Amino acid sequence: MQNKVIEQFDSCVMGTYGRFPVVMETGEDRLATALDGKEYIDFGSGIGTNSLGFCDESWVEAVCEQAKKIQHTSNYYYTKVQADFAKKLCDETGYKKVFFGNSGAEANECAIKLARKYSFDKYGKGRHTIITLVNSFHGRTIATLSATGQDVFHNYFFPFVEGFKYAKANDIDDLMEKLDDTVCAIMVEFVQGEGGVIPLDKEFVDEIVKLCKEKDILFIADEVQTGIGRTAKLLASEHYGVKPNVTTLAKGLAGGMPIGACVADESCCDVLSKSTHGSTFGGNPIACAGGLAVLNKVCAEGFMAELSKKADYLWEKLSQIDAVEKVSGKGLMIGMNLKGKSAADVCKACLDEGLLVLTAKEKLRLLPPLTITYEEIDKGIEILKKVLA
Repeated sequence: MQNKVIEQFDSCVMGTYGRFPVVMETGEDRLATALDGKEYIDFGSGIGTNSLGFCDESWVEAVCEQAKKIQHTSNYYYTKVQADFAKKLCDETGYKKVFFGNSGAEANECAIKLARKYSFDKYGKGRHTIITLVNSFHGRTIATLSATGQDVFHNYFFPFVEGFKYAKANDIDDLMEKLDDTVCAIMVEFVQGEGGVIPLDKEFVDEIVKLCKEKDILFIADEVQTGIGRTAKLLASEHYGVKPNVTTLAKGLAGGMPIGACVADESCCDVLSKSTHGSTFGGNPIACAGGLAVLNKVCAEGFMAELSKKADYLWEKLSQIDAVEKVSGKGLMIGMNLKGKSAADVCKACLDEGLLVLTAKEKLRLLPPLTITYEEIDKGIEILKKVLA
């Protein structure tokens, strides 16, 4: 049956992904079950998206209840669930206002437009350059590909969008060389996810904050992957003791529903006025219901403290595996350099043994659900040890 589904799928869907030959059918908590009945412990959470695991009871109830009420209205009208979600998100993150889209790329597009209009409104044309970092990843639209600081992505789709410069991460001298009078924003990931799960140095981040204040340019944080508890803080910026002017969110924000969010502080939250930006599906009631369920759980008292303990436990277990050379990242956003083994080969071998993991460049990557249990961590570690032995 699985082969028939795969054959039908491949005959109708563009081949833009390197898919494993597994048809996922159901999921419960941190366990996915394929069409052939095989079970998989999830250490990938749909690339950091199923933050509460599969079909969390409170999340399912919220999504289904909203689906029975109204599924879509367009943004010509108000909905209570979007109002409640927006307030909860702003209250918990400390930002003033939010724009809702449907993905991380859309959230970053919003941030790019916001930064350029912020400078245009104050200084006129010509102040439009955005500095991002070498090895960054910001999305797959033309603009966010252009913002991405990896040459491998800058092919085929010419011409790319102008107005981006790439500075070396943790190299303030290189950043200063790129910083001229055309710059309107600096955009970073606090932990470069697709670039290899590499955190920024605090000194580098502090210098960015200082430069942005001195030159009246916006500091944008792409927290599409790091946000909403992934690093054992609600936002990764909390690890650095800073608050960017703009933060973008997606992935784990709605627990598996398509969503993107661009939150902004008082300095720039009113820059995008009527008709300057929009999204047909942005702020969809069902997605907002899922997002509100996620925030209610991850922002509950004690959740982050327990999450931090589980992250420490997992890091300790990984550090004890002989084949693991180095562990990087923060919280439950983990990259591993392996001794003498290909991450891609290990990823496939783990799948064969019933464990879902990911890769990031040459590293094996783990993004387990925030609700994972110690028992499930132990089971996953045993499979990983077996594969790496």
